[in-house]
Amino acid sequence: MTRGCKLDPRTKLIVVLCISTLGIVTKDINYLVVLLTLSILAAKFFKVDIMGSLKKVKRLLYMLAIIAIVQSIFSSGGEALLSIGSFTVLSTVGLEKALQFILRMMIIIFSATIITTSNSREIVQGFVQWGLPYDIAFMVVLGIRFLPLLTEEIKDSLTAIQLRGIEISNIPMKERISVYAYLFNPILVGAIIKAEKLSIAMEMRGFRAYDSRTSYLVLKMSKWDYLIIFISIIFTICYIFIYFHSGFVN
Repeated sequence: MTRGCKLDPRTKLIVVLCISTLGIVTKDINYLVVLLTLSILAAKFFKVDIMGSLKKVKRLLYMLAIIAIVQSIFSSGGEALLSIGSFTVLSTVGLEKALQFILRMMIIIFSATIITTSNSREIVQGFVQWGLPYDIAFMVVLGIRFLPLLTEEIKDSLTAIQLRGIEISNIPMKERISVYAYLFNPILVGAIIKAEKLSIAMEMRGFRAYDSRTSYLVLKMSKWDYLIIFISIIFTICYIFIYFHSGFVN
C-alpha cells in the first residue's frame, strides 16, 4: 500500500471538500486554472492514477463541450463571436462561462479521484465515526461505487452496436442522437435490474436487521492526517479571503 493510501479516508474527504468548494465559488478563469493544477498535484500526492483519470476525463469532454456550448448560447452579453443572422450562437461572455464550467467540472473530477484511493469499507467507517448514520453512509458510498457499473453498461451497449457494423463516430449527428436515444432505455432498465438484485442481496444478508452495529475496523488519524487537514482548511480560508477581496467577485 502506498504512502498516500495510508492516510485516513476522512483526511481525503476533507481535501476533496476543500478543493471542490473552491472550484465552485471561483469564477475567474485564471484562479480556476490554478485550482485545476492544485487538484492534479493533490491527486498525484495521494497516488492517483493520473493517466487513467485523464482518459476518463477525455470521455467526458464531448458531453462537457456540448453543455458548455448550450450554456454559452443562453448567456447574454459580450461581443458576438459566432452568429446566425440576428441570433448569437457564441459570445465572449458565453465562451468565458463555458470555460468556467469545463474547468470547474475538471477540478471536481480530479479532486474526487482522491477518494478512490480508499476502499468502500474505510469510507463508510469514516462517515460513521463522523457521526453519520451507517445506513446513510452506506447509501452514499454505494451510489459512488454504482457509477462505474453504469459506465460499464454504456460501454457494453456501444460495443454491441459496433459489432453490428455501426460506427457511431462516422454517422451524422442527427442519426447519432437517435442511436443514443435507443440505447437509453436498455441501459436504464439494466441499471434498475442491477439495483433490484443488489437490494435483494442486502436483505438476504440481514442489512438493517439491528438498530446498532459494531465494526472491527476503527480508524485512527496520524499526525500527518492532522497536518494535511490543518493545511487544507487554512489554505481554503486564505484563498477565499484573498479571492473575495481581490475584486474578482461581481
